[in-house]
Amino acid sequence: MSRRAVITGVTGQDGSYLAELLLEKGYEVVGVTRRLSAPNQERIEHLRGRIDLRQADLLDQMSLLNVVDEVRPHEFYNLAAMSFVPASWKQPMLTGEYNAQGVTRILEAIRRVDTSIRFYQASSSEMFGKVRETPQTEETPFHPRSPYGVSKAFAHYITVNYRESYDLFAVSGILFNHESPRRGLEFVTRKVTDAVARIKLGLVDHLSLGNLDAHRDWGFAGDYVRAMWMMLQQDLPCDYVVATGVSRAVRELVQTAFDHAGLDWRRHVRTDPGLLRPAEVEHLIGDAARARTELGWSPVVDFKGLVGMMVDADLERHRAHSVPPAVEVSAS
Repeated sequence: MSRRAVITGVTGQDGSYLAELLLEKGYEVVGVTRRLSAPNQERIEHLRGRIDLRQADLLDQMSLLNVVDEVRPHEFYNLAAMSFVPASWKQPMLTGEYNAQGVTRILEAIRRVDTSIRFYQASSSEMFGKVRETPQTEETPFHPRSPYGVSKAFAHYITVNYRESYDLFAVSGILFNHESPRRGLEFVTRKVTDAVARIKLGLVDHLSLGNLDAHRDWGFAGDYVRAMWMMLQQDLPCDYVVATGVSRAVRELVQTAFDHAGLDWRRHVRTDPGLLRPAEVEHLIGDAARARTELGWSPVVDFKGLVGMMVDADLERHRAHSVPPAVEVSAS
């Protein structure tokens, strides 16, 4: 009998890569989506007919209970969240409802329906915030610097609490920044690679950014979802940092992307103080030694390969959209 998995946030970057991975491993995959007037499912369009989509909402306890009860999954991956950090200052209450209380609602549904279900929570390096030590490990204290980071810290600790209180197999992956061509355009990596493609094709002439000196540990999302799955295959539940262990400035991201397209970034990049965060997280770098040792996990795609992949995908997309459709001419 094949294993069943539920994925919230299946229409997002991580959800689409995780769904692909689980299908390759023979799972029955159920994706949870919110009811929207205009569904956003382009990332999983190629999986139509292979995954089962169910409607539920992290704000609605009964809908989550119904999904867990009807599907009875072996594994439950919570990847749904209000995930754009700058927006969390504008919508702090809603961010908390989705990212913090939403996780509590899922855990409560699992506790009430079937405590044998293994649960994965997508934690975030943003929980470290104003870092107490470098690099950051599973034992590094949290000091979040945004409503998003605060909400993720709550979700992380409520997952630990349910594990310890109800003996659930509930784990968190403390994932550092992970990117791909499927990343949303609002995120800095994709904002950069999309702008590079448009500048290369003559569609725009500049890119505005905020803090070029902020450092992040960037990896490939396809590598990171593999770590998620590995965590739920262990004998005992444990939380893991997932990271490359290399931190790079936004400035290096910009230079690498422009270099890949044969452009000089200094001619096209402008800094805009209006894009600075109210409280910046300056330097994040993860120590994934536990994941490497206990899970046998390591990233495959390096930074240069990741950025090049994203620039090439954006170039291909813009070229396809800028070419007028062929006109059929009938012979007379």
